[in-house]
Amino acid sequence: MSFVKRNTVLSARQGRPPPQANPTAEKPQLQVAPGIRPSPLDGRPTTSTGTSSLDQLLAGHGGLPLGSCLLIEEQGTTDFAGVLLRYYAAQGLVQGHHVHVVGFPPEWRHQLPGVATLDGKTKATQPAPAPEEKMKIAWRYEALGQAAGPGAATRGDAGQGTFCHSFDLTKRLSPSSCKGTLHPTPSTCPPLLDQGIHAAPVSPFKTIIKHLHAKLSSSPPADIHRVVVPGLLLPALYPPQCAQPSEVLQFLHGLRSLLRQYSTQLTAIITLPNSLFPRSSGLVRWMELLCDGVIELIPLPANPSAPPPCPASSASGSSASEKGDQAQGLLKVHTLPVYHEKGGGSDAGANSFRETLSFSLSASRGLVIKPYSLPPLEGDGEEETKKGGGEKGGIDF
Repeated sequence: MSFVKRNTVLSARQGRPPPQANPTAEKPQLQVAPGIRPSPLDGRPTTSTGTSSLDQLLAGHGGLPLGSCLLIEEQGTTDFAGVLLRYYAAQGLVQGHHVHVVGFPPEWRHQLPGVATLDGKTKATQPAPAPEEKMKIAWRYEALGQAAGPGAATRGDAGQGTFCHSFDLTKRLSPSSCKGTLHPTPSTCPPLLDQGIHAAPVSPFKTIIKHLHAKLSSSPPADIHRVVVPGLLLPALYPPQCAQPSEVLQFLHGLRSLLRQYSTQLTAIITLPNSLFPRSSGLVRWMELLCDGVIELIPLPANPSAPPPCPASSASGSSASEKGDQAQGLLKVHTLPVYHEKGGGSDAGANSFRETLSFSLSASRGLVIKPYSLPPLEGDGEEETKKGGGEKGGIDF
């Protein structure tokens, strides 16, 4: 039988932490690296590719999930995939990430596009809306409306800065805008005929994997790294031995292992020329299986019968925008990163497999991906009007 008096407060036991003074206080938010935000679907950390329309293509995550690799294949002799790579590298340098370039010297940084700046005239011609013009019922969506405007490509999360910057191909990335570091990897160029011809061939891929592993293991856990591999297996950049399946597949295996080991720090984008290595070959199919996402760029042939642009019309903004809206190629989505062992994804990514996509490139807006639609034929509307209207101006059935 207990002799403890009722309605008395028992003292805290030894070893038990004292109660919090304010249990309803907000918990401190975790610090997120610049250029990283959680996915709206499953919360995995996601970074931007530097191209807003490509970010929205990746199954609704709004960017490239960390720990994943994207393979961009391109047909023909154009270099649209190289433009996407330069956007990806420039975005990393602006956000303060570590960018590792494979196959190219450090001077490649001078080819990166500069950050686009809004014209002062454009700002002056867009007056701010009056407070009474705002809808009272949609006050909570005010921030979303600002992100969906002309500057949607530069939208970001509150308190974390800009997630995806806009770049201008007519400018070059200035050193003042670079917060990150560009790390060149060991050279992959084949040796000259008079240099090292009798030496035992050393695989450059194994040296690159060791170099990347050393950089990642010695960097703090909060640092973000990007691997850029432009023109994989190009004869001008890689020796003939690299095209052997035992060499290139081991390289992709090693890169995939690093992506899984540093799944919160590392992403990679690789470009592959289909004119030299078509998708019908077994080597390319194995390479696609080792990459998390695969997209293909198919440039459209130029129209030689098109009339040259008029100087007066080219100076106007409407004609320039119409020219930038014209599709310059088709885009096929073969695999998305979220459809592998990580799971996730939304219907937005599933629809990209079924619909035909196109892309257009302009210096100011960059590369824009959108659904493809055939333009109307010139002169058809006038002929149908004449045939249907007749002299009376009506339509005969």
